Amino acid sequence: MKKGQLGFLASTHLVNDLYQGAIPAMLPFLMSQRHYSYAAVSGLAFAASGISSLFQPLFGVLSDRRPRAWLVPAGFSTAALGVAAAGLSGSYLLTWLCVALAGIGIAAYHPPATSQARAAGGSSQRAMSVFSVGGTIGGALAPGLVTLVIGAAGFSGSFLLAVPALVMAALWVLRGPWARWRGHAAAASPAAGATAGPGAGGARRTGGARSTADSPRSTDDWRSFARLVAVIVGWSIPYVTVTSMVSLHAQRDLDQSAAAGAAVLTTYTAAGAVGTLLGGWVGDRYGRKTSLRAGYLVALPALAGIAFAPAFPVLVLSTAVFGVAMFLPFAAHVTLAQDYLPHRPGTASGLTLGLAMAAGGLCSPAFGWLADTSGLPTVFHVLLAVFVVPVVMAVRLPDRASREGLLPGAPRAASVPREDGARVGGDDGSDAGSLRPAQVLVEEEQADHGGQYGIDAHEEAEELGRYAAEGEEVREIRHG
Repeated sequence: MKKGQLGFLASTHLVNDLYQGAIPAMLPFLMSQRHYSYAAVSGLAFAASGISSLFQPLFGVLSDRRPRAWLVPAGFSTAALGVAAAGLSGSYLLTWLCVALAGIGIAAYHPPATSQARAAGGSSQRAMSVFSVGGTIGGALAPGLVTLVIGAAGFSGSFLLAVPALVMAALWVLRGPWARWRGHAAAASPAAGATAGPGAGGARRTGGARSTADSPRSTDDWRSFARLVAVIVGWSIPYVTVTSMVSLHAQRDLDQSAAAGAAVLTTYTAAGAVGTLLGGWVGDRYGRKTSLRAGYLVALPALAGIAFAPAFPVLVLSTAVFGVAMFLPFAAHVTLAQDYLPHRPGTASGLTLGLAMAAGGLCSPAFGWLADTSGLPTVFHVLLAVFVVPVVMAVRLPDRASREGLLPGAPRAASVPREDGARVGGDDGSDAGSLRPAQVLVEEEQADHGGQYGIDAHEEAEELGRYAAEGEEVREIRHG
């Protein structure tokens, strides 16, 4: 895991999602100061989220065809430009276009940044959770920043909202020379390693060796990917609906104040950040299927607690548990999607984080109509019934090893017998702490070299296994 690079990418994610959260935070000010109607601000919300979700898979395809690291700073800088210009614009049409521009910038950022985060973190679920929680923190900071700037200076001070992006863009420019000075190489996109062959510095150890792109485990599994997208669609519907209605549920159904409703929503957001980090730790220690299944199975009764909460403390507790549980599988969603489509990590990120996540927003009007006609408790009861479907599908999703080899938390490789009958690094536990699965060592070797060699992981693992079988210490294999 390249911690420095991962931390830097998490910081860019914070900045990017700061602008994603700034747009809904600006809507109340647009209604009060520019006298926009509910329909008008709904149109702005669609310009931000709807257009972003449509463009994100397109940027994913682009980033898969050729690494485009420049889309990361271009994305969050464009988002900042759109948000600042929306505050300074005069007409509704110009405001709508600026918000749409910000949505396109947000969409451009996610596929290449997610691919780079996966390359920096390897198959570690904790690494992806760190990257993801950066965006969660940015979204949580957005309302306070917008209130501070626009509340104090009005829309004429909207240009100040672009300051975080300008600072991060400057750091991005300085990052290249600093990394070269330190002798660091940028992590390659997972797609580069998946498609590398002999012509691109492929396997060099023995003639006729296949690259990992040719092995069955690295083929694109569109069927499993489609099932995962359906699960994420089912995940996004309760997530978005609870986000938009749990505060009103506390106020109208449990007779709480507006401050208490805001506290419930804050609890939900903070619990999501905790769940993201916890899910990464669980995934690395026990396997990502554990975090996936645990998240969905715990979220279902927690949602029932929200729907049938008899008192405010029960609602707060249920909301906190629901927030943690919903984000336990978040890192697994991303890494599993990229392992289902190892040749198209940008497309996988764009579809799962773009179109699939947008489904909850598209269903919001229907649940809003249901709330107007039948009340908020009915909304949560229907939501509970709908959520059963993705829960059942999630626990049946197949896992898939990353193309480098075993996943962290996966079962240990079979032990290797020696001529004297002893077993090295095997199931008897004699060397379990000193020797690690050969595939994992190969994976780390590839990550340390930026994935630029196109190594055949299976061939390398066999050679490491031979060293272990002879009783020798597993040593580093240098390439070329």
